[in-house]
Amino acid sequence: MTRKRFLEILPGFITWNVILFLFWGGYFIPVATAYFILAFDIFWVYKGLTVTITVLMTHFKMLAAEHLDWLREAKGFLDWKRVKHVIIILIANEPAEVYRKTLEALAKQSMPLNQLAVVMATEGRYPNGEKECEKLRAELGSKFGEYLITMHPANIVGEIKGKSSNEAWAAREAKRILIDEKGWDIQYMTVTSNDADARLHPQYFACLTFKFLDDPHRYERFWQPVVMFYNNIWRLPAATRVVNTFATIWVMGLQSRKDRLVSFSCYSASFRLILEVGYWDTDVIPEDYRIFFKAFFKLEGRVEAEPIFLPSFQDAAESTTTWKTFVNDYKQKQRWAWGVSDIPTFIEMFINNPKGSWINKMVRLLRVIEDHLLWPINWFVITAGATISTLVNPKFARTSVGFMLPRISSVILSITLLFLVILFVIDSKRKPPRPKDVAFWRAWLIPFEFALMPVVGFFFGALPGLDAHTRLMLGRYIEYRVTEKVG
Repeated sequence: MTRKRFLEILPGFITWNVILFLFWGGYFIPVATAYFILAFDIFWVYKGLTVTITVLMTHFKMLAAEHLDWLREAKGFLDWKRVKHVIIILIANEPAEVYRKTLEALAKQSMPLNQLAVVMATEGRYPNGEKECEKLRAELGSKFGEYLITMHPANIVGEIKGKSSNEAWAAREAKRILIDEKGWDIQYMTVTSNDADARLHPQYFACLTFKFLDDPHRYERFWQPVVMFYNNIWRLPAATRVVNTFATIWVMGLQSRKDRLVSFSCYSASFRLILEVGYWDTDVIPEDYRIFFKAFFKLEGRVEAEPIFLPSFQDAAESTTTWKTFVNDYKQKQRWAWGVSDIPTFIEMFINNPKGSWINKMVRLLRVIEDHLLWPINWFVITAGATISTLVNPKFARTSVGFMLPRISSVILSITLLFLVILFVIDSKRKPPRPKDVAFWRAWLIPFEFALMPVVGFFFGALPGLDAHTRLMLGRYIEYRVTEKVG
């Protein structure tokens, strides 16, 4: 067995052993298991407190950032007009209306549009995308400094179909055309990974210009907007609306944690950095964390993700029926959880790149491992842990510890209800206004939808996470699946 294969087995092995411990531990060592559950509950309250504080910090920083004239700030640098932004819009089989809206959002940028180069990165296996992008050239493409259409060939040997391989192809084409042929200065270029549905705040590129010029370490930086799954939030069934609301809240919390912040979904970097690390890998599914840690370890731990407190509004997983929406959301969360497959690679990178701050690199690595390991475990310990112990051991349930375990656990976790109220208020202020075609009474029901969390937390959190860990452990690797979009 190779070291990499051993490391692939390890996350699933740990996950299953912790979950099964609740059963056999509750039977053989019930008191120790009870203390483990209570300790985990206290840890969860701590996590809830830190997330609530950081979400509040992010909210107020966003309010400040949204009201600042970032173009005026950028103009404080004499060379601000030299900065060029390459935006790679990743297109697969989405309806054309989805990326039309993305282009319309880009056309509203406060930054002069002649400093933006839009790259419509289409896939050879979906030829209709190239045709639709050509139709948009005259209508919207002509507004930008450059409007390029690339087509990533299908079935390249050694590649895995997906966002990462398409992005690498598009970036290489952009370099060939913009830098090699047209002579753009790579020292003044950024590149943005933009999903087909990601609509950036009108001041995003003005803010990015300022931050790029203001940072002496600009060639060792990623810049991360606040990803918010709100484009279609009012169209979703209650269950997946709750799931994607909490996904947005979690992302908001990370935005104010520079020690945890990593490029996610929609992000920017200096073009020079992407070229230096050899572009995105073409044989992986999760590309955002991979490109960050690839750069992080190659540049000896000096790479950081800088927050931009402006939103990138994106679609939550959706489909044409409620059931298909559930399936689509599950598959998306499974793909996110498949990021656990990066852990063996990150450990290999850590071992093979000994230079730089050992502590900094170790802390970064451990936090990624923590997030992925807790993903499928949280629900079982918090929601079901106390109940499982008393069910598998009725004799223990009649002891003082067994009798008090569910009650103490409930009291500890009830503290998180206060956090939930605060997070709900922040969410209501950030969520787009109710569309006219959505009944008024539905808005009043939203607070009660949070009662679905124990159920949806299992089906759209723990289960897809456990699914991903188990597949990796068994060597049953998943294929990239484009999240369905509804125009």
